[in-house]
Amino acid sequence: MSEIQLNWQPDKTASTPIYQQITTYFQHAIASGEWPMGAKLPAQRKLAAQFGVNRSTLITALDDLIAVGLITSNPGSGMTVSGNHWSSLLAEHVNWSQYVKAGQFKPNTSAIQKINQFETDAVIRLSTGEPAPEQFPRELFQKALAKLGNTLTSLNYTEPAGILALREQLARHLAKVGIHTQPENILITSGSLQALQLVSVSLFPKDATIYTEAPTYVKSLQVFQSANTHLSGVPMDNQGMAYWQMTPPAKDSQAIMYTIPTFNNPTGIVMSADRRQQLLTYAQEHQIPVLEDAAYQDVWFEQQPPQPLKALDTAGNVIYFGSISKSLAPGLRLGWTVASKPVIDRLTDVRMQTDYGASSLSQLVLAEILADPDYDNYQAHFRAVLTKKAAAAQAILQKYWGNGIATWQAPTGGFYLWIRLADRINIPKLFDLATAQNVLFNPGNIYDFKPNQYIRLSFSYESTARFERGIQILTDLIQQNFPVGGAKHASERTTDSSVF
Repeated sequence: MSEIQLNWQPDKTASTPIYQQITTYFQHAIASGEWPMGAKLPAQRKLAAQFGVNRSTLITALDDLIAVGLITSNPGSGMTVSGNHWSSLLAEHVNWSQYVKAGQFKPNTSAIQKINQFETDAVIRLSTGEPAPEQFPRELFQKALAKLGNTLTSLNYTEPAGILALREQLARHLAKVGIHTQPENILITSGSLQALQLVSVSLFPKDATIYTEAPTYVKSLQVFQSANTHLSGVPMDNQGMAYWQMTPPAKDSQAIMYTIPTFNNPTGIVMSADRRQQLLTYAQEHQIPVLEDAAYQDVWFEQQPPQPLKALDTAGNVIYFGSISKSLAPGLRLGWTVASKPVIDRLTDVRMQTDYGASSLSQLVLAEILADPDYDNYQAHFRAVLTKKAAAAQAILQKYWGNGIATWQAPTGGFYLWIRLADRINIPKLFDLATAQNVLFNPGNIYDFKPNQYIRLSFSYESTARFERGIQILTDLIQQNFPVGGAKHASERTTDSSVF
């Protein structure tokens, strides 16, 4: 379908904001049938020139139109009309943008939204923190499903805290890393994200301070900030969070510590055994609860990491989050929380107000897999494959970027390489150029508390061949747009806050 031709401009003398005039114009054109579904819109730069406005004003209007389903932004092919007659009329008569922006839950940043939208099979996904599809253990699942098929009598709601058989298997599994707990101290959740949200709405007092590593995974989320809390970044060294650089909370204020001590996302840093004990002692002295995110606990290469904080916790200060998403199958949507009984009871009660538990079928399948003696063999093979992919990814980076484009540290587990690009490279611009070429990576600033010169690349999801193809495309873009000796853009002059 040919591109829509426009012959309109907003009235800059009117009291109605310009972005709202643009939104109304689009709504009328779609509702009247002047712009049919599937019609292609001009590029943002061309639209901004046509309307005589800056791109930020245009993007505000486009975001509102996308939110109500009137237009769609497609990676590599621009924007198209997606709203039908009903949604157009509804958008015309109801100011949905007011409702879209009124909720308590804060929206993701534009970069995160773009990453979430672009993670499709058509894109080389150097961003995706998932196991590769070819590592899926079909035989384990087939055995579990076959056994369940002979014994399954119902798929009703489960016990409020999760199926007992699964919690028993998890207690056995956790004992291998030194966490000795009981099924009544375990809550099954729909992945770790649900656990984070439950904790934020159930246990965080308003205006509490959340101390966390800088950079960290949770900085790329809005779940804590949406609970009216404040994130405070704490620097790291090569042994983990530098807890002594925290400012202790005021006497009448409350604080919580969130940490990923094992293969921090995005840096890959592993907190040393000594640092873990020191951090726990500090937290206990200052009566600061600790949230331990252990998503990558089982994803080590050659040397098993130190015991989790929860294994060292003698005072009940630590709430432990685990997940099967990184070591087995994210599509099961299963995670678990380990804490004292009053905390588990509170989280369970709140969770029962939002859903009636994670999928009972997923829970039954996982219980069977964890009980299967072949699960340990699968884990060993999984780690071996990941170790080879990490080594291959670093060899590729050395080949293309070892001449001054980037530096990095070798990971000892997890899925990622935390890479510092040369100062001349404008990372936001590279991100936009790369997505236009169907290559996706994660800019480092989505994890940090201030701009940095890092990117996070995943070696877990794509094949080594596709990883190299992605690096080839990024290398061409860097050489074409950020040549050695080229002028340095103002946005490139950033201050690093990472330890690498």
